[in-house]
Formats: sequence, C-alpha cells, structure tokens
Amino acid sequence: MRIDPRSNIIKILATCIVLLYLHASAGVSLASFTIQDEKKLGKEFYDKLKDKGVFVNEPKVTGYIEKIGRLLLSHSEKSYFDFTFSVIDSAGINAFATPGGYVYVFKGLIELTEDENQLAGVLAHEIAHIKARHIAQAIEKAQKVNLASLAAILAGAFLGGGSEMTAAVVGFSTATAASLNLKYSREHEEEADRLGMLYLTQTGYDGEGMLNFLKIMRQYEFYSNSIPSYFLTHPGTSDRIRYLDGLLQTKYKERGLKSIVGRLERIKTILIISREGPDSGIRYFQNALKKNPNNADALYGLAVIEGRLGETSASFANFHKALSLSPDDADILRDMGISYFNLGKVADATDALRKAYRADREDADTILYLGRAYATTGDYPAALELYKEFLKKNPDDIQVHHSLAMIYGKVNMRGESHYHFGIFFKKENKPKSALFHFKAAQPFFPPGSEMTGKIKEEIDSIEKDSAESEKKRSKRLLF
Repeated sequence: MRIDPRSNIIKILATCIVLLYLHASAGVSLASFTIQDEKKLGKEFYDKLKDKGVFVNEPKVTGYIEKIGRLLLSHSEKSYFDFTFSVIDSAGINAFATPGGYVYVFKGLIELTEDENQLAGVLAHEIAHIKARHIAQAIEKAQKVNLASLAAILAGAFLGGGSEMTAAVVGFSTATAASLNLKYSREHEEEADRLGMLYLTQTGYDGEGMLNFLKIMRQYEFYSNSIPSYFLTHPGTSDRIRYLDGLLQTKYKERGLKSIVGRLERIKTILIISREGPDSGIRYFQNALKKNPNNADALYGLAVIEGRLGETSASFANFHKALSLSPDDADILRDMGISYFNLGKVADATDALRKAYRADREDADTILYLGRAYATTGDYPAALELYKEFLKKNPDDIQVHHSLAMIYGKVNMRGESHYHFGIFFKKENKPKSALFHFKAAQPFFPPGSEMTGKIKEEIDSIEKDSAESEKKRSKRLLF
C-alpha cells in the first residue's frame, strides 16, 4: 500500500504541535508575549520539524529560497529576529511564518509560481508577518491565554482553525479553539501586504508578483483534506487582491525585475524530478517542451525521469540535446554521468563527471560518483581524495566510511582502513564489529598521535556503552 506523503507530513506537524503544547504548559500566564518567548517557541518548533525530516534536503533549492529571503531582509528595517527559511517536502500549496523569524514554504507552492518575483512576494508577505509580530499581538489581545495556547494558534495555522485535527492535537474542543480567535486578522493581512510590497519593490522586484500569485492561487482553488491551502491560512483573498491592485495603481507604478537570483525553472525542475511518482513529472516536462522545444530545463528533467523508467535511448538523447543548449551545465553533466555509471559505462561516466566537477566543485553527488568512477578504474589515490572531500561536506554519511575503508585497504593504509570500518560499524549500530576494527587500527599509529587519541575515544565510548547496557540487563534479570 502506498502511503500518501502529505498524510505523513500532517502527522509530523501534529506531533510537533503536541510537543510544543506539552512544553509550553509549564509556562506562566502571559501579560505580554515577549521577543524571547517568540524566539524560544519558534526554535523548538523548527527543531522538532527538522528532527522529523520534513524539510527538502537539496542544497540548491534551500540555497535559492535563502538567497531571496536574505535579499528581501537586506532591503527592510532591522528585525529582532535572525531569520530561518525552510522548504517543506510536501505537494501542498502553502507558506507560513511562526514566531521567532521562521519562514516555511511548501515545495508545491514553489512549483506553482511562474516567476521569481511571485515567490519573492510570498516570502516578503511572511517576513512582514514576523516583523510586525502579528501572532504576538493576537496572543496579547486574547483573554486568559497562557503560553500553552500557542499550540492552538499553530494548529489553526497549519491544520485549519475549525478542523477536528486541530481540536485533537491541542486538547481543546473545536469551539474553544475557534473562540481563541488567534489566526491572522484581515488587518494583519493588509499590513503584511503593505509591508511585503515595500520590501519587494525596495529589493528591486516587480510589485505585480505579489498580486499575480494571489490571482493564480485563486484560479487553482487548491484545497487539501490534510494540509490547508494558502487561502485557509491567509484569509480575505478578494480584499487582498483589491488592496494590492490599489497599491500598484498609486504608489508602485514603476515596474521592477521579475528575476534577481535567477534560474527558478531549474529549481522547479529539481523539485519535480524528486517526486516519488514520475508520471506527473513527465507530463509537466512534455507540456513545457510543447511550448518551447529548446527548453534545456525541461529536456534535462525529462531525461532524468526517462532514465529511471528504463528508457535509456530517449534519456541520453535528451541529455545530449539539453547539453547542446546549455554547455558545461553542472546539473545535466552530473546526472548524465551518474546514468552512465549505473549502466556500467565508466569511461563515459568519468568524462561527464569530470566536466561537472570542473563546473561545480561543491556538488556532493558529483564528488561521490566521480570518486566511485575513479575507484572502479583503479585510480585509488584520486578516489581517496574525493571521498575525503565528500566526507567533509557530509560528515553524517555512513556509506562513505565504508568506501574510504575499502580504498585505504587498496592503497595499503591498513590503520586508516580499520578506523573507517570502525566508524562505519559504529554508525550501523554494530558495536562488537566496530570495537574489533578500532582495536585493530591502534598498532598502526604512534603513541600520542591525533589518530591514536581519536581511536581511544571511540573505544572508550563503545566500552562504556556496553558496560551500561550489561548493567541494565543484569538488573532486569534480578527483578
């Protein structure tokens, strides 16, 4: 049975809200919701979401949103908060802000935008909500509200104010949750639009982006049974459209730029090829190519999906056509190289991956697969350097330790080989195997060396954990 990823996201959000509620219940009644209150609760909520793995883990996507957000912040008044921008891995069409400077945008919303200034308009609006402290104002105005009630506010924002899910996760009746009336008001939305439009245009974007995206949203009428649409979390759409139109006709007549950071289509392509089911992605790219047969992004996206479906000839034909339109494109070269490698065409893979590496030395997948290609052809020193580079960028990766252990063994560096096997087995939760390799590594390093110290720390840590586990097991047997 296929699990709907949207239902997983909403369960995670619900769990996070419950955790916030339990933590906040220890708080005191609020005469005012302070800056420190906002920072503390906003960070806890962010940390819970991060721990649950709901964010898009693609540096180019997150970096793109971060760049737009920072640009907007640099053209707005100073804030109490350090802002954090995150992309939620969901097809839902939504964006929201939580206390303390945290802005969240769903990947489904990014895919729907037509140009960068529309996306910038959404981010500017959310930044304005935070800078104007709208949630804090709503809490301060409410009667008999304590810190724990923030759970109801967040539930109303994420799940829809009157939903059964809201009542379930915060322990209030629907009527009670609704009576708190802590969602954004029409006045809040108007102020966020006014400030957001100022930030947008001062940055150099075209103010029409904010208006045009609202119109697109209204045209789609996107509602989800699990995640509320942008409309449900941002009320008064018709009023907002009229208000923004009025601002554009009076104060912001001068047109700005539709793109500053650039390459929104590539970001959308990356998101679309990351979907679990390829069918919708194929339709998207095919429709884009009907409009423009020389769309390099669409050709690239189609090539990746065709490769996954086993349509090898069509895939490489589209890869090469995309490269003819966008030579030295690191993304296209990387994925074409990976496709060659997976087919066993190592020479072709190495050629493509070398070019990708020259174009972008920061891409982790390029580094990893080029290292694998070198290892396959027996160029172990080159593979070793790339694996070490990959590890610096991805210290939590488990498999790279296994690869390093194997390569160190190939070049007869047995101490380093045993050490990385030890790390690999430790991360795999196999302490006996890890301990064996750490102890085997010790004789290869001189006393007092850095590596000797690292190995001793690992051995001591494993033996301490083992002793504590044995002590707990003995107690259970006694009772």
